[in-house]
Amino acid sequence: KVEINVVNIRDYTEDKHGKCDDYPFGGGAGMLMMAQPVVSSFKKVDPEHKAFRIYMSPKGRRFEQKHIKKLLTHDHIVLLCGHYEGVDQRAIELAVDREISLGDFVLTSGNLAAMVMADAIIRLLPGVLGHDESSVDESHSAGLLEYPQYTRPPEFRGLKVPEVLLSGDHGRVDAWRQCQSERLTRERRPDLWEMYFQTTETELK
Repeated sequence: KVEINVVNIRDYTEDKHGKCDDYPFGGGAGMLMMAQPVVSSFKKVDPEHKAFRIYMSPKGRRFEQKHIKKLLTHDHIVLLCGHYEGVDQRAIELAVDREISLGDFVLTSGNLAAMVMADAIIRLLPGVLGHDESSVDESHSAGLLEYPQYTRPPEFRGLKVPEVLLSGDHGRVDAWRQCQSERLTRERRPDLWEMYFQTTETELK
């Protein structure tokens, strides 16, 4: 369903010692990824710039479920994994289309962030999940957190499955699930609830 190619930036450095990082101008702690190896890597894997190029960066726009649909319109995506203190700004300006962050935290490198983003995108490709509808009602797909789910047995250590889920009445089940999604979103993610409430209110006008 998908092809993933891992590229070692060090293979494209012009430094005879294989160097890909250097001290930042102006001082400061740590090392910075040099522009030349990064830009050369992009030219090698995407010479005509047909791919959508993303730099995984804590300074980027926060990655959200709603962005995945747009990313799925691209046949090819290149994810640049930063390291050390980041990447020379010139490489970003010359070779990157978008900076994206997983959230308000910093990782040692962009490798894990790239894997998380790739997984989030790939699972929505047709045929990847066992049932494509599996992704329809999950958290964030409709702007709400997902409702609680249960499986057998009907009772476990004194905790019972809500009676409505055993009723066979699909209308009641859907109503219960919607109610639970709204309740959880209000309690745990008031920011999402506010956006959902405003969107719903606008659609009703």
